[in-house]
Amino acid sequence: MFWQDDLGEHPTYPALSAATRADVVVVGGGYTGLWSALRAKQRYPGARVVLVEARSVGWAASGRNGGFCEASLTHGDENGRGRWPDEFDTLTRLGYENLAAMESAMGDLGLDCQWERTGIIDLAVEPHQIDWLQDAAQDAARAGVPHTFLDRAKMRAEIASPTYEAGLVRPDDAALVHPARLATELARVASELGVEIFEQTRVTRLVPPGRGASSDAVLRTTSPAGEATLRADRVILGTNVFPSLLRRYRLHTVPVYDYVVATEPLPADLLGAIGWRGRQGLADLANQFHYYRLTADNRIVFGGYDAVYHYGGRVSRTYENRPRTFRRLTEHLLTTFPQLEGIRLTHRWSGAIDTSTRFCAFFGQAGGGRVQHAAGFTGLGVAATHFAAQVMLDRFDVLDGSPDTERTALQMVRQVPVPFPPEPIAAAGIQATRWALDQADHQGGRRNVLLRSLDALGLGFDS
Repeated sequence: MFWQDDLGEHPTYPALSAATRADVVVVGGGYTGLWSALRAKQRYPGARVVLVEARSVGWAASGRNGGFCEASLTHGDENGRGRWPDEFDTLTRLGYENLAAMESAMGDLGLDCQWERTGIIDLAVEPHQIDWLQDAAQDAARAGVPHTFLDRAKMRAEIASPTYEAGLVRPDDAALVHPARLATELARVASELGVEIFEQTRVTRLVPPGRGASSDAVLRTTSPAGEATLRADRVILGTNVFPSLLRRYRLHTVPVYDYVVATEPLPADLLGAIGWRGRQGLADLANQFHYYRLTADNRIVFGGYDAVYHYGGRVSRTYENRPRTFRRLTEHLLTTFPQLEGIRLTHRWSGAIDTSTRFCAFFGQAGGGRVQHAAGFTGLGVAATHFAAQVMLDRFDVLDGSPDTERTALQMVRQVPVPFPPEPIAAAGIQATRWALDQADHQGGRRNVLLRSLDALGLGFDS
């Protein structure tokens, strides 16, 4: 996997070997857990903060994604405006503020993760998508958001692909990062601040605290060092795609596998022929869309399109190798950039996305609010995990007598999405929806009765 290979040697952390009590225990060493632990230690410098990770820091989605760090907290404007029309403007502003806070953290904390504030270009690759871009441009103009609409000729002059029909440049809406470096750097800084990190330590059971203020949450763990018990006053769960330790949220996410390929570094003449001088992140507007970007050494990382669910919501390393999907991605890459004919692909990999029925993060809790849970980022969590960490810590402050913050008062935070149905309904419904989305992409974007019904119920599916 390219990001891990490019990371090289990095710090490792011990396994938990003895019973431990902490003020705050964080479960999960991905972005949600790492930002939560780091920001907790900053808010409560005297607190003992412990983070436990079942494998190694950043090994799952946080170290495998495309590195698109987008301002949107709602998986795009259309989804946010449709679900929370009364607070959409607030969510938009908070999203930009969240991205700015992350950018400040890069310098303030010395996070060396190849942060590039490149912006993003939304791409029309079918004629009917041009109207969608023009509508989005009008929305951006009304909101005063910087943007540039590029027609076919201007878009192809910007980046030379025969597939482009138009583009919408959003210069302030995204940054690019090296995802694995971001995870390891967050762990490094958190550790330097005093967070105790334990890898290869899996939590097998969580017993939330009782009603008494003196009652602790109890977490049972297992590791190569043996079994141990963790006790804590407060717990944050950042378990992403894996089954929640709170049974009530087990059906609120499903794992959907996403696939990616990466080229060798492009020689200067080839990169010059393509253009792409702004190094923006790119994504097309299809239901089954592609996303792609340049790395620091000028490889193209190209992913998306297939979003594969496996019966029972299982997560397994065996699902990461899917030759037909990698062949399809390679074909799509060469269709997008015929100039790459003969270029070598050096890496291919996959990872599971924690998809929720509302396409963006939701927030759960237990133990009178002393256990906080965030999941369901649906592939747009690089920035949203930082926001989620702040929400969960805000909720702890409210427990201690502070007033609600702007974040904790949001309907988006207070509402929990509709769960997915159990099997076999889940598998049948997801497969039928994927088929319908593919048909819509090939029929001018027209959505059939299944998709329209799901839209009306707020249960659409976004790959």
